[in-house]
Amino acid sequence: QRVEAILAQMQIAHRRDHLPQQLSGGQQQRVAVARALIIQPALILADEPTGNLDSENSEAVMNLLCELNRAGTTIIMVTHSDEDASYASRTVRMRDGQIVADMPVEVKRYA
Repeated sequence: QRVEAILAQMQIAHRRDHLPQQLSGGQQQRVAVARALIIQPALILADEPTGNLDSENSEAVMNLLCELNRAGTTIIMVTHSDEDASYASRTVRMRDGQIVADMPVEVKRYA
């Protein structure tokens, strides 16, 4: 039941019996998030969660991470994308391994 609920939340329940190569990039990203969620983590580490995705699938993945964050899961995301960073409530910028800026974001970009 838990797996079915998570697949539905990820909007991939209809693809539950497909092999990875039969899924789109966005669906594969959502499967990765679903696999992480099955253990109900307090923290998700997301390394370039929208890398190589088209804009529609990128937005879906970012909205999902925002939804999880609003539900209480801490999300730490590493990204080079200013677009993805705009979803964050706090941004820490690094250069050459050093923190150069640590700032809260005043306006959250939630869908």
